[in-house]
Amino acid sequence: MAKKKTEDSAAKKSAPVKLSARDKKTNESLVGLADRVVSAAKNRKDPYVEIPSRTLANVHYSPRKKILEMGNAKNRRQLFDLSQAKAYMRTMLVASGCKKLIMQGKSTSLRGLFYMLKHTIEGAKENTFDDQDECDTIIEDTEVLLDAIREELHLYAENRGAMVGNITFTDKGDEINCARMGSGGYAIPSICEPEVIQFDASKCKAKFILHVEKGTVWQRFNEDRFWETHNCILTHGSGQPPRGVRRMLFRLHNELKLPLYCVLDNDPWGYYIYSVIKQGSINLAFESQRMAIPEAKYLGLRSIDLERCDLADSVKITLNDTDRKRAKQVAAYPWFAKKREWQREIEKMIKNDFKLEVESLISKGLSFVTEEYVPARLANQDWLD
Repeated sequence: MAKKKTEDSAAKKSAPVKLSARDKKTNESLVGLADRVVSAAKNRKDPYVEIPSRTLANVHYSPRKKILEMGNAKNRRQLFDLSQAKAYMRTMLVASGCKKLIMQGKSTSLRGLFYMLKHTIEGAKENTFDDQDECDTIIEDTEVLLDAIREELHLYAENRGAMVGNITFTDKGDEINCARMGSGGYAIPSICEPEVIQFDASKCKAKFILHVEKGTVWQRFNEDRFWETHNCILTHGSGQPPRGVRRMLFRLHNELKLPLYCVLDNDPWGYYIYSVIKQGSINLAFESQRMAIPEAKYLGLRSIDLERCDLADSVKITLNDTDRKRAKQVAAYPWFAKKREWQREIEKMIKNDFKLEVESLISKGLSFVTEEYVPARLANQDWLD
C-alpha cells in the first residue's frame, strides 16, 4: 500500500501544470529573454538587456490620465561589461527562478525567491545575492524588462492590510463574506488578480470604500461597525499601503464603481500616502495604470481640524526639519502644484508648525471619529481632491 501511495504521489508531481492564459504570456516573455541570450552567443555577440529606467528623471505626470507614467529612457545591461556582469547574471537568475515557479504552478514570497536563488558561485567565493534588497531590486528590474508585474511572476509579499464590509466575493474558489469576518477582518492578500479574486456586482451592497491609514484606527471603525451603519467597505494598509492593498482598492473602485475616501494623518506622510493611492508612486510608475485611482478623495485629517474640532493643544506634534522638507516636496508635485486647496492645506500645516494624527480625535471621545468627524465630512462632501 505504501508503494502504491508513493507511485501515485510521484505521478501527481510529474503531471504537467495547466497554465492560465496569463501564465502562458509571461512564460513566453521569459523564454524570449533566454532565446535572445542564446542567439547572441551563437552569433558571438555580447548578450545584453535594455531595462526601462526606474528613476525620477524617467517618470512624468500625465495631466490627461492624472497618473504617473514611465518615460522611454532605458539602461543597457551587458554580460561582457565587468561593471554590469553581476547585475546581468542576477537578472537571468531571477528570470529563471520565476519561470520555474510558473511551470510548477506554484508561488513564493520575495524572501522565498531570495533563498531559492542564493548560493555561492561555483569556483568563486562570491554569492549570487548577499541580502534581500539586492534581490528585490532585480525583481523590480525584471518586472519592467518583461512588462510583467510581480504577481504574474508568481511572487508575493507579506500580507499587510485588512477589509470588512458589505461585500461577498470568491477567493480561490472560497466564498468570502466580508460582513462576517469578525474583529480581525479579511486579510487582503498580496496577489489580488482576477485569477485569484472574483467579484460579483450583485453581491456587493456597499456604496463606497473608506480607507484609513493604520490598523489601529481601522479597528475603531470596525468595532463601531461603521461599515454597517454607513453601508461601505472599510480597508487599511498598515501605513503606506502595499501593492496588494492598492490593487484591491483599484479593482473595487473600477470594477464595482465604488467611490474611494481616505482618512489619513495630517502630516507630510499622510499626504504622500494619498498621493500614491491617487497618482501612483515614482518607484512603481510602471504599475500606475493598474493601481492609481485619480478619483480618490482626501477626507482628513485637515490642518484646520485643531480649531474646527476644538482639540486640545496637547495633541499637537511639532514638525521637524524632515517634515518641513517633505511637505515642500509634496507641495511641488505637479498634481498638487496647481491645486489651490492643496497648496493652502500644506501651507497652513507648515505655518501651524505641527501635525495631527487621526488618533488625536480620541481626545474628543473614543468614537468621535466614527460617529461625528467622518459622517460630517461625508455629508458635507468636505474633502480635498
